[in-house]
Amino acid sequence: MKAIEFETELRGKKQLSIPAKIASRLPKRGKARVILLIEDDTADGEWRQVAYAQFVREDSPADSVYDKYAKRS
Repeated sequence: MKAIEFETELRGKKQLSIPAKIASRLPKRGKARVILLIEDDTADGEWRQVAYAQFVREDSPADSVYDKYAKRS
């Protein structure tokens, strides 16, 4: 199976636009498998970034209680 990737704009319709440049590369007949990758909600993406920043930040003094459980080399 051959993959062809392109981006298109969702406009609230039941049909997706295939750019002419891509459409010209498609066979005239046959079957195709379609997989849609849709961008995450902007608010969700912002939340993930903040959560990740919090995660990688230095441990707070309150978390030092767990240090005694860490493996020692």
